Amino acid sequence: MTFTANTIDPNNGGDLKAFNDSLANTAYADGFDPSARDTSLFASFKSAPDANKFPHVARWYKHIASYNDAERKKWGDASTSAGGDNDEDFDLFGSEDEDDEEKKRITEERLKAYAEKKAKKPGPIAKSNIIYDIKPWDDTINIDDIEKAVRSIEMDGLVWGASKKVPIAYGIVKLQITCVVEDEKVSFDALEEAITGFEDLVQSVDVVAFNKV
Repeated sequence: MTFTANTIDPNNGGDLKAFNDSLANTAYADGFDPSARDTSLFASFKSAPDANKFPHVARWYKHIASYNDAERKKWGDASTSAGGDNDEDFDLFGSEDEDDEEKKRITEERLKAYAEKKAKKPGPIAKSNIIYDIKPWDDTINIDDIEKAVRSIEMDGLVWGASKKVPIAYGIVKLQITCVVEDEKVSFDALEEAITGFEDLVQSVDVVAFNKV
């Protein structure tokens, strides 16, 4: 179930649980890219949530906190859009001004069309959301070159998402990047091997967060 509010009461266990349940399947409030709703929700907190009770919210909070105010302001308006498969567009029972026989015929046709539409829908595809920390060898390596190399990795079922540069120490910066993979198509080991394959640029790869979608 997706958490739809733009604000949250950090003292309300129900709010936190609902948000935590939603983040079990996504990296951010609206999916796999940061949005203004992440900024609004983050502003509701005065301190980090309890990681033992709400681990997904704690992971999300730590990640959002790693951005500065200027970066978070670039995430757009805190408006939401409703999705759906338009099943509700089916008027199964017709209008009230139709006679009984005609209404029955139309209802049967629409029920048949509705059943056929449902039957054609594919089953859910198992996906995972992964956030990687990718570290360079030293401060002489351009992180933009690492990101360009990583995004050049193409696999069926792999989609690269948001990224950011995170300072470590002594002028060294690491790349933090999100991706979504279809579990049956993408081998996690193969993906990490592909990233570390850029051995002149990449020293190591660590998984920051791993969630089933």
